[in-house]
Amino acid sequence: MGKCVLEIRDEVNVRFTGLDVKTRRKISDAVKYFLPYAYHMPSYKLGRWDGCVRFCDIGGRTYFNLLDKLVPIVTADGYEIEIKDARYNWDFAFTHVDKNSYSHVVWPKGHTVEGQPIELRDYQVDVVNRFLDNPQCLQEIATGAGKTLVTAILSHKCQSYGRTIVIVPNKDLVVQTEKDYINLGLDVGVLYGDRKEYDKTHTICTWQSLSVLEKKSKNYEADFPIDEFLNNVVCVMVDEVHKAKADVLKNLLSGPFRNVPIRWGLTGTIPKDEHEAIGCVCSLGPVIGQLSSKELQDLGVLADLDINVLQLQDGMLGFSSYAQELKWLVTDPKRIDHISQIINGFAENGNTLVLIDRIKTGEMLAERNPDWAFVRGSMKTQDRQDNYAEISEMDNKVIVATYGVAAVGINIPRIFNLIMIEPGKSFVRVIQSIGRGIRKAQDKDYVNVVDITSNLKYSKRHLTKRKTFYREQNFRHTVTKVEYK
Repeated sequence: MGKCVLEIRDEVNVRFTGLDVKTRRKISDAVKYFLPYAYHMPSYKLGRWDGCVRFCDIGGRTYFNLLDKLVPIVTADGYEIEIKDARYNWDFAFTHVDKNSYSHVVWPKGHTVEGQPIELRDYQVDVVNRFLDNPQCLQEIATGAGKTLVTAILSHKCQSYGRTIVIVPNKDLVVQTEKDYINLGLDVGVLYGDRKEYDKTHTICTWQSLSVLEKKSKNYEADFPIDEFLNNVVCVMVDEVHKAKADVLKNLLSGPFRNVPIRWGLTGTIPKDEHEAIGCVCSLGPVIGQLSSKELQDLGVLADLDINVLQLQDGMLGFSSYAQELKWLVTDPKRIDHISQIINGFAENGNTLVLIDRIKTGEMLAERNPDWAFVRGSMKTQDRQDNYAEISEMDNKVIVATYGVAAVGINIPRIFNLIMIEPGKSFVRVIQSIGRGIRKAQDKDYVNVVDITSNLKYSKRHLTKRKTFYREQNFRHTVTKVEYK
C-alpha cells in the first residue's frame, strides 16, 4: 500500500501530494464539469479545450469541501492518507435560539408589524440553529423568508468570537441589511461606493467593493489593506449566494478569506448548472437545508400568485442568433407600444414592477409614460431607495427596473403586479425575479405575475424552459397567445 499526504492548508484549500499520475487524473476527472456555453467557444470548436472546468488540478490541488468525493478514490487506489492540518483549532460553542430570543427588540417603522416584538417563526429558528450547528454550509431559503434578519442574528451570535463580514450582491441590499443590523443594536458598518467603514464589529459589503480593495492592496494603493481589514474576522456570510459562481467571489473566498473559519451562505436559488453549484460548495460548504416558496406560501408567509404568460404573436420573423432576436424583441417601437398598453392595463389594479433586460427598453417605456419611474444601475442608491419607499404609500405607481438592479434581494412588499419582459431561461434570474413580488404586505396577500414573451424561435425555447421551472416550483401558470398590430 502506498502513502500520500493530504495537506489542509486553510479553511478552503487542500492538496494531495505523493499520488501517481493515474490517481491524480482520476480525482481531477471526478470533479470535472462540462460548461454548457463551451459549444460557442472557439477553443472548444477547434479542439484545443475539452469544454470542462476542473475543481482539482493535475497537481492534486483542490478544495476541502470536495474531499468527500475524492478521498474514497484515493483510498480505493490503495493509498494510506497522512493528514497535515495547518488550520487553527477553533472551539465554537453557540447556544441555540428560540422564537423569543429577540423579543426584546421591536420591528422597525415600515415593517408589516412595526412596533411589535420580534418573534422568530419556527422555520427561522430551524434555519438559524442549523447554521449554528454547521460552521461551513449553505441553505437554500426562498425569497421573503427573512434572510436579512437571519443574517443579523448569526452575526450577533458570532461577535463574542470576533468580527463578521456579510457580502451582498448590490448596494441596495447593503443599505437594507444595515437597517436590520441597526435595529438589533449591532455595531455595523458598510463598505461600498463612497462609504467605507473598516473598524466596525460587523461590516456589510458588496463583492465588487471587496474585489477593488483586494486589487488596490496588491498594488499597495489601498488606504486600508485587505489583510488589515480582515483582522479578527471569524465569520463570512454571503447573502444571495448564487452570485458566488462569479470567479471574482470564489477567488476572494479561497484567497484573502481562506483562513476565516465560519462560512455561511444563504440564497433563494442554488444554481441548476452543476459546475455553478459546485463552485458555491467549494467556497462555503455543502447544502444542508432547503425551504421553498411553496412551503412559505402554504405557511401563509408569502403571497399567493398566478403566472400569466402573454405570448405575443410576432409573425414569422427569423434571426440568425438569440442576441439579434432579443434586441428586436425589446426595442421594436411597435412592440414596445403594445407592451406599454399591457402594462398600463395591469397598473390600474395596483403598484407594478416591470423588469427589463436592456436600458434601451426602459428608456423607450419611460418616453411613452413620463409618470413611470425608471430605475437603473447608474442612479444614486438613495434615489432608488426613494422610489422603492414610495410604493409603501402609493397605490398605482409603476417602476421599471433592469433585472440586474431589482431582480435580486430588493424588499418592496406592496407590489401587486410583477411584469417580466423576456426573462430568458436562467433559473436563478426567473425565480429571483418572481421573488420580488411574493412578499406580503398589510393590504396584500396575492400578486399577479405577468411573463411577456414571443412566438419567435429563441424566445419560444426559453419559454419552454421557464414553464419547467414554474412546474418545479408548483406555480400556477397559463399561456395566452396575444395578437397585435
